[in-house]
Amino acid sequence: MKIASWNVNSLNVRLPHLQQWLGQCQPDIVALQETKLEDHKFPDSELAEAGYRSVFAGQKTYNGVAIVSRSAASEVQVGIPGFADEQKRVLAATIDGLRIVNLYVVNGKAVGDEKYDYKLAWLDALRQWLALELLRYPNMVVLGDFNIAPDDRDVHDPAAWKDQILCSDAERGALNKLLALGLHDSFRLHHDDAGQFSWWDYRAAGFRRNLGLRIDLVLVSDALKARCVGAEIDREPRTWERPSDHTPVLVELQ
Repeated sequence: MKIASWNVNSLNVRLPHLQQWLGQCQPDIVALQETKLEDHKFPDSELAEAGYRSVFAGQKTYNGVAIVSRSAASEVQVGIPGFADEQKRVLAATIDGLRIVNLYVVNGKAVGDEKYDYKLAWLDALRQWLALELLRYPNMVVLGDFNIAPDDRDVHDPAAWKDQILCSDAERGALNKLLALGLHDSFRLHHDDAGQFSWWDYRAAGFRRNLGLRIDLVLVSDALKARCVGAEIDREPRTWERPSDHTPVLVELQ
C-alpha cells in the first residue's frame, strides 16, 4: 500500500498536477493540504474519474484538507475534538483498516508572535487527542505539512535557521512529544542523510539551489513500523510549470 502527503497550495490551481501525479504514481491514499477550496467547489467528480474517492474539509482562500483514496473512508473526523478552531487543518478517516490523520499544522509566523504561541497550544491539543486515538486505532498514519523541520539534517542552512520559525527548539520539542506517543518518522526509518527536502521557497531560485526544508512528514505508529518497507520524497512535481512550493512525500506499507 502506497500512502502519500502533498501540500498542493491551492487545488484549484494544482488539480491538473494532482491528476497527472495520481496517474503516474498510483498511490492508494493521498492526504492533501492547503486545498483552499470551499467544500461545494471540491473536485470530487474529477477525482472519481481517476478512480479515487474523496473526503474533505475546506474553506475559502486559506487552509483546507482532504483525503483521496481508492477505497471508501469511514469514521471521518474534522478538527481536534475539544479544541475550538474554525480553521480547516485536521481531517481523520479510517481506510482499509488504517486510521489516517491528515494535518496542516499552524505555521506560527515568527518565534514570539501570538501565532507562534497558538501553534504550540495547537500542537499540545493535537498530542493529547492523538494519545487517545492511538488507543482506539493502533494502526495509525499521521501525515501532512507539519511546518516543523525535525532536526538540522532537514534544513539547508541550520545556522541561518537556528531559533527561527519552523526550526525552533519549542517546535521541535512539540514534534518529539508526538513521536514519543509511539509514532515514527517513516523517512528516517530508511534515510539518514541530510539535504533531502520537501519544501523550497519560490524566491531566490530555492528549488534549483536546493535551499529547502523537510517539513512534510509521514509518521507511522508502532504497530505499523515493521510494515514500513520504504519512504521517499518525489521531487518531480516541483519541476512542473506553476508548481506548489511543496512536493509529495510517500511511504509504502506491506
